[in-house]
Amino acid sequence: MAGRTDQLESTVDGVLETIMEKFHGHDSTSFDYDTSSSSIKSNMYRAFGREKPPFADGKSSDVFMWRDKKVSACVLGVATAIWVLFELLEYHLLTFACHVIIFSLSIFFLWSNTSTLMNKSPPQIPELALSEDIVLRIASALTIEINGVIEISRDIASGRDLKKFLAAIVFLWVLSIVGSCCSFLTLFYICFVFLHTVPVLFEKYEDQVHSFAETAESEIKKQYAFFDAKVLSKIPRRPLKEKKVA
Repeated sequence: MAGRTDQLESTVDGVLETIMEKFHGHDSTSFDYDTSSSSIKSNMYRAFGREKPPFADGKSSDVFMWRDKKVSACVLGVATAIWVLFELLEYHLLTFACHVIIFSLSIFFLWSNTSTLMNKSPPQIPELALSEDIVLRIASALTIEINGVIEISRDIASGRDLKKFLAAIVFLWVLSIVGSCCSFLTLFYICFVFLHTVPVLFEKYEDQVHSFAETAESEIKKQYAFFDAKVLSKIPRRPLKEKKVA
């Protein structure tokens, strides 16, 4: 009887020692857990498949990300003035160009004649010329962009990817509705304002955007799976012909 009691006490002591070792071992590995969780957080979902915020480098990023507030404010102010001038005041482009040229020529003409009468040297009008290199760069960039759009359109029209086809149809349909509600200049100005606001807000609230995008993507996949099961899978298709074995 006494031997069984001693054996039971030794078993209980062994279990208690094992529990204490596991408890202390958990404390020692807490830092590793924190490190692994931070690495998981650093590799968390990123919207649109990117690890860097939009407009990371370049001169355009300095304007759109408001790194130089004076330049960004001037660019946005000029765009707003152009929109107000042509959209709200209904000033025509050709009329505006002619008036600007008339005003500029008049100022330089009067300035030159006034300086001659006052025995002063006339103002040096800078020589303006459009270099061939700039024209070739613009033409090359436009060619690349146009060819890219044509290639994407050909890929969509070939019927290989149903998702791209549906996305293109929805995008063009929404764009046609927006185009019927406002003019091209207003649409361009809205896009320009978005470029001056959305990237900055995205960089400021990046984690919230990623979380919302992950939820939205999972919901879209769920709805597409439901649509595929209820509609697309029921569309009759021709059976694939088996290849003849030589």
